[in-house]
Amino acid sequence: MSTSIRHLRPRGTGETQQTTPVELFFDLVYVFAVTQLSHQILDDLSVAGVARAAFLLLIVWWAWIYTTWMANWFDPGASAPVRGVLTAVMLVSLLMAAALPEAFGDRALLFAGSYVALQVGRNAAAAALLSRRHRLREVFERLIVWSAASGVLWLAGATLDGDQRLVLWIPALALELAAPAAGYWLPGRGRAVTTDYDIEGTHFAERCQVFIIIALGESIVVTGATASAAGLTPTVVLCLVVAFVETAALWWLYFGTTTENARHTLQSCEDPGRLARDAYTYAHLPIVAGIIATAVAGELLIAAPHEAPGGVGVVMILGGPALYLLGESLFCWRMTGVTSSKRVAVAALLILLVPFGGELSALVLSLVVASLLPALVVWERQLIQTPRARRAAASGY
Repeated sequence: MSTSIRHLRPRGTGETQQTTPVELFFDLVYVFAVTQLSHQILDDLSVAGVARAAFLLLIVWWAWIYTTWMANWFDPGASAPVRGVLTAVMLVSLLMAAALPEAFGDRALLFAGSYVALQVGRNAAAAALLSRRHRLREVFERLIVWSAASGVLWLAGATLDGDQRLVLWIPALALELAAPAAGYWLPGRGRAVTTDYDIEGTHFAERCQVFIIIALGESIVVTGATASAAGLTPTVVLCLVVAFVETAALWWLYFGTTTENARHTLQSCEDPGRLARDAYTYAHLPIVAGIIATAVAGELLIAAPHEAPGGVGVVMILGGPALYLLGESLFCWRMTGVTSSKRVAVAALLILLVPFGGELSALVLSLVVASLLPALVVWERQLIQTPRARRAAASGY
């Protein structure tokens, strides 16, 4: 058995690859990271504050999803070196997450240095575990070059002051986000093709579902802790119920027929790497962002239910679920070629309500959302009972 084979997950056996305990252990850091992001928005509920949090979310997601790609190829359950790499990545991720609130302040170098060490170090370790003739070796060599190139910009930007860092950090992030779409192009080597990625679809879809659970779980924790601290008065209990109904509806909308069909499609299609890149690596970003915004909305609701939430608060309460629904529709379209007109319609209605939201209390706005989302769930469930809808559901909705 070659050295590479010992570290890689088996392919072609017909067996579904499972998420390993060390991957779930690794995810715990990202529970903390998502909580940090939601608190950052609450600490600076302004357009600039939300923009900074969105910028940092892209980095957190990129760190997690790239590690998920690696763990889809490598087998942490059977290989101690792979478990070691994931544990080291977990430690560096913890440092990065701890530095998030001060990423634009005094902890910029710790934040940027941790992220660069995470990306470059993981890719270099993966390449070292592969023989020079293994086809995945070239994939990771490309990753090393691209992550090192952006790493220079991250580290240089960390030496600047405050928002001046964005002069270098925005190009660094743009380089990161463009890399998969560009096929990790290198001079003399051209682009990589997604058919080289050879991912295991069921495992990859399951890992992304776990991250959705992480984000939804953070919403439960944030609203529950806020309600407990505020005192469980009848009004606070009502607000907690409303926030929970919203979160439960988001869960129901994601973990439905489309998710199961997407998992099967990813497992059986001819180019799962392309679908994993488009539908999961890219299209899951608005879904996660929508969940985090909804979690922030829940805390705003419990903290001041009878007050008008202000412009940014209205966007969190109405725009968060709308962004989630649009992200889900994009995900479904990429996986099945079918878009849910029902979800797009509800998202459009929520967006149209934003200009009028400043006249209403947080409780009234949240009750609107907590009515629309479950109604959407019921609407879809009723339609899927007809024979024609069941046939449509086989392809997505």
